[in-house]
Amino acid sequence: MESRWDVLSAVGAITCVWLLLRVAWGVARGVYVYLLPQARRGSPWLRAQGAWAVVTGATGGIGRAYAHELARRGLNVVLISRNLSKLELEAKEIERLHGRRTRVIQADFTGGLQIYGDIEAELQGLEVGVLVNNVAMTYGGNKLKRLLDCENPAKSMMDVVNCNILSMVQMTRIVLPQMVSRRRGVIVNLSSVASLRSVPLLAMYAASKAFVRSFSLAVATEYRPLGITVQAVSPCVVSTNMTSHPTPGPLIKLPEDFAREALDTLGLSSDVSGCLSHALQTLLMPVVLPEWLIHTPWGSQLLLKVTGSLMDLSE
Repeated sequence: MESRWDVLSAVGAITCVWLLLRVAWGVARGVYVYLLPQARRGSPWLRAQGAWAVVTGATGGIGRAYAHELARRGLNVVLISRNLSKLELEAKEIERLHGRRTRVIQADFTGGLQIYGDIEAELQGLEVGVLVNNVAMTYGGNKLKRLLDCENPAKSMMDVVNCNILSMVQMTRIVLPQMVSRRRGVIVNLSSVASLRSVPLLAMYAASKAFVRSFSLAVATEYRPLGITVQAVSPCVVSTNMTSHPTPGPLIKLPEDFAREALDTLGLSSDVSGCLSHALQTLLMPVVLPEWLIHTPWGSQLLLKVTGSLMDLSE
């Protein structure tokens, strides 16, 4: 009996040490990525990747914020979205505020493979140093819905796949060869905290963002030896049209603040939440809202209540 207790004590001690080391590693990584200004690569490093940045979904929310922040740091910007008038307006605003050159490409990323020939032709000859794959959509607008509750489920599902997954893969395929030939370049793929678990009532969106994160981390490992930086960014709630513009606060970021802080993490980690506030929320989420809970009948109701609260904040 005594030897059995000795074994259990040893196992307990090893487990405690492992947990403490894991916590220490998490804290050290968080400090390094989010709190040490001297560790940041800075604007000169970013500009050295190439003269142009390409941003998809660039006329609103996080994409617009990335486009402006990249221009502020000295890059010319190609803005890609489906609304030409908004693209032209945003391009003029970037030129006025930041004094950088711009180009616009009108493209509907729900359109499938046929749109990428034109995009590739438009980017021909540009030294693309940074690609931000931001464009994304849900099939329920800004509301949680069951899989078949959206209008025209077949088209809605395919639109999510084309916009959230195919766009990232094809845009990466277009710009990566020139980055490899120069042995430098940055690709930022916007995932989501929803990528870290399956989410009822948000099934397609969460699954598509899990693909984004998995793809990004694999490609980051493949091309790091060739000088390419690939980063998956998985934010929590940012005040955008997709989230119904909830009031910014300690937990909810403005897109401009989020983009600035997220760009500061480039080159420090291939897998980030984007800012310290969201990193802490992601760390605490398994405790506050464990995955087993959201897969219970009352868990789905809790998700609906949380979404309702965010909607109320935005009104």
